[in-house]
Amino acid sequence: MSEIPHFLREGYLTVEELKNYVGLPSEERLRAKPVAVPECPQEIPCTPCKEICPTNAVLMENPNAVPRVDYEKCIGCSLCVQICPGLAFFMVHYLGDKARVTMPHELLPVPKVGEEVVLLNREGKEVGRGKVVTLIPRERSKGDTPIITVEMPLELAWDVRAVRVRGE
Repeated sequence: MSEIPHFLREGYLTVEELKNYVGLPSEERLRAKPVAVPECPQEIPCTPCKEICPTNAVLMENPNAVPRVDYEKCIGCSLCVQICPGLAFFMVHYLGDKARVTMPHELLPVPKVGEEVVLLNREGKEVGRGKVVTLIPRERSKGDTPIITVEMPLELAWDVRAVRVRGE
């Protein structure tokens, strides 16, 4: 009997698992413009990300396939982040010694642009502070969840996948 993958046992992907399941964009690509990264390792029938992508950068062999992104075709529009019902797409962009990560934010309160937030890793543990630089409110999102872009130290770009508004 094969061992159960970590993400199924623990409920989140490690960065190593992410590298193995979807691969990561090159540093050169990450510095060029925001790029979509799917963190969806399970084969389930779900295709909104593929259907909404205006450049056909989201690749799926069939409706049950794990989505992959052709990082060179991705234009950084964030539509896949907005539409994903599993909240499993993120955008990453390197800017100098900072990174900007675009992510769904399903907790209340929703942070405001310019607000400092607590950065949380995949386990929900506090790893630092960041600043919200953009917000797509739920009413304007293609999905049902507000989408935020948070600026953070570069070294946290692959760890942070949620935030908490300070004072919560």
